[in-house]
Amino acid sequence: MRNDRRHTSDDDAVQVNSWRKGDFASFEALVGKYQKRMLNVAFRITGDYENACEVVQDAFVAAFRGIDSFRGSVRFSSWLTALVIAYSRDRLQQRPVLQRNGDHFFAASAGEPSVPAGNATDASCVPDGAGMDVMNRHVQACITSMLADFRVVLVLSDLQNVPCSEIGTILRIREATVKSRLFQAREMVRDYLARTVGER
Repeated sequence: MRNDRRHTSDDDAVQVNSWRKGDFASFEALVGKYQKRMLNVAFRITGDYENACEVVQDAFVAAFRGIDSFRGSVRFSSWLTALVIAYSRDRLQQRPVLQRNGDHFFAASAGEPSVPAGNATDASCVPDGAGMDVMNRHVQACITSMLADFRVVLVLSDLQNVPCSEIGTILRIREATVKSRLFQAREMVRDYLARTVGER
């Protein structure tokens, strides 16, 4: 597993270096590699598919514009996940529903490749949580009811299989804090399911 993760990291480093040199195809390759995973994270955190699409769109645009700030001290996927989480948190704090501008979520600046927006008819963009069974709907409802701090660690750990040490790096908190929040989040899920599914 460690060798697989290191290989993935090395592959990303090659693409990132090429992207920095102006090869937009490398950027598009990374979008293709991580778009569905990032959409899944954003969907689970925001609880809304259209918001999740916009979050991922914003995160990839921010990554494109800010690639020079990526120093390689963490894996590219961790850096990208941190962006998605930040934009997801921002979206949770926004009360008004943002309106689309035509068929696009943003207008790309000159010289920037456009990032494909999520589309309900595009199976490659549908998060694993879409088309949920009854139990998954209950779990998602519970996740959506949590405070963001608990929601994020649960999504990353239990739904994305990210190790606690890496979650700590992504969120810039101690691993012990991650484990504490994760324990509490799991207890919230158990209590919620006991009240809903367990009483049926």
